[in-house]
Amino acid sequence: MSEIDSVLKETRSFPPPAAFQARARLKSEAEYQALWRESIADPQGFWGRMAREIPWMQPFTQVLDWSNAPFARWFVGGRLNASAVCVDQHLARHGAKRAIVWEGEPGDTRTWTYAQLHAEVCRLANALKERGVKKGDRVAIYMPMVPELAAALLACARIGAAHSVVFGGFSAQSLKDRIEDGGCTAVITADGSWRRGKLLPLKSVVDEALASCKGVHTALVVKRAGCEVAWDARRDVWYHELVARQSATRAPEPMDSEDLLFLLYTSGSTGKPKGIMHTTGGYVLGAALSARYVFDLRDEDVYWCTADVGWVTGHSYVVYGPLANAATIVMYEGAPDAPHRGRFWELVQKHKVTILYTAPTAIRTFMRWGDEHVTKHDLSSLRLLGTVGEPINPAAWMWYRDTIGGGRCPIVDTWWQTETGSIAITPLPGVTATRPGSATRPFFGIDPVVLDKHGAEVPAGSGGLLALRKPWPSMLRGIWGDPERYRQTYWSKFPGYYFPGDGCRKDADGYYWIMGRVDDVIKVSGHRLATMEIESALVSHPDVAESAVVGRPDELSGEAVVAFVTLKPHAVTSDALKETLRAHVAKEIGSLARPAEVRWAAALPKTRSGKIMRRLLRDIAAGRETAQDTSTLEDFSVLATLRAAEDDE
Repeated sequence: MSEIDSVLKETRSFPPPAAFQARARLKSEAEYQALWRESIADPQGFWGRMAREIPWMQPFTQVLDWSNAPFARWFVGGRLNASAVCVDQHLARHGAKRAIVWEGEPGDTRTWTYAQLHAEVCRLANALKERGVKKGDRVAIYMPMVPELAAALLACARIGAAHSVVFGGFSAQSLKDRIEDGGCTAVITADGSWRRGKLLPLKSVVDEALASCKGVHTALVVKRAGCEVAWDARRDVWYHELVARQSATRAPEPMDSEDLLFLLYTSGSTGKPKGIMHTTGGYVLGAALSARYVFDLRDEDVYWCTADVGWVTGHSYVVYGPLANAATIVMYEGAPDAPHRGRFWELVQKHKVTILYTAPTAIRTFMRWGDEHVTKHDLSSLRLLGTVGEPINPAAWMWYRDTIGGGRCPIVDTWWQTETGSIAITPLPGVTATRPGSATRPFFGIDPVVLDKHGAEVPAGSGGLLALRKPWPSMLRGIWGDPERYRQTYWSKFPGYYFPGDGCRKDADGYYWIMGRVDDVIKVSGHRLATMEIESALVSHPDVAESAVVGRPDELSGEAVVAFVTLKPHAVTSDALKETLRAHVAKEIGSLARPAEVRWAAALPKTRSGKIMRRLLRDIAAGRETAQDTSTLEDFSVLATLRAAEDDE
């Protein structure tokens, strides 16, 4: 028996629009196949050639050292600086080009050209040096989505200090844990930020976190909200006062390709966060190359990735990847429903966004709000759409294509992780015939395989466990302070293979269908079912906006399927509708997947990056108290509401 039984069937296919394909960077299947096959058969030659396209201060002498697997060394002996790759190399040709177009939630705007970004990065780098931050230090960054956030990453990189960005909605305890684990010596923050019209007091959270932290000598504070803050004159310094008096020049520090660029702690959706380590050369190349080809970036594009820089998507596809390609990026501070539910589409129209990269959970939310918030805005500037963060169900994919893209925009449905550093499985928009719900095929250098629990490859069409057979440049280099945990977590299940923890199906055409976390698989009467496939069936019903499916213990079947369902505004909860949805799942994907229970949920528990925390729903479905890490939960009231609803039923 395969490790996971795949029940989702999707046959619709959409070739690249002819007009898009004619201008694309890669235009044909033959081009893609030639590059991908070379990257697998001759990784030394392929990656050596690709790496030489970015500016090195000292050439590398060896492309890959895999002699101490699973600890890779890429571009051995090479020296470069990520800040110089993202900014300095563009100054001669693109100094006057817009680098960052920023909009605050209240509607205030700022624009920085590449020349202005360079000056800000140099000033901030000089300010950090004045405060005693040195090469090899770690700097915590706890900021809103303002231009200074991008400058902070690049300024740290410029002086050789590793950054550790913590999303600006985490609690003081979560921030403290990450500061202490990384041994950070400085923090960059802001007085406050705006979210849904409310002031978020970031500085006070930092003060609480630092009350018992040793070793932090500086807190650099951006004045964003103008709110009153407590002040420690020995530690705290205003960003605008310190940075403004610095020189606008600073030579970038030559960094070894394997020097640490940043730490990023995983979201915690599967337990205690881990400090993922990414180094300079391989990460920058992976982010730059994938951004160029997956998003088909051109000089005239206005590119908007809606992720917060507190997540890896923001690192790779707000900052490093697009800026390495001299793109114009949009940054937005606030929520998609502030001050109204058409805010995203208003910004697309206002800034003439051409590429939009967002999460399936956001897309399903927009669907629930209704098309009227979209159709009142002009979205004709869009030419490419992307999704990231979790598998997207076909119904949401089709809505995104038709309602947002007007049927004319290719969709790049991307699979990757904090650990992979850059996009790993994805369509290429001028090449790939896309299918709703499939991440399609591997990017360059990625060699995936679908295995059963014994490590044998499963037949095409069967579900199994995704694994990667070869190292790739942007891969994580370890877990901070715990190399054995790195080895055990990612490399022990199938020796010699990287195991990302996801279920997957490869179809007869070589397309990959990500089935979600293996932790989320439900075993019903001996069959292992992926929750994503059942959720996709539920969301295909016209009354359903979003769903999350978990298993609970069952004496007869081992586990029973429990579906938490959020309805669209027009739908009315009833026992009859529950039975309709159960029957709908059975009709769409088979009686085996029919939910034993359907429970109504006004909202689902999610991390601040938008991922559903199914492990918390498993506790509710089983009637257990939650004793797990909830530090990344966005809204704690959701759990209380779901438990109250459970008591009422």
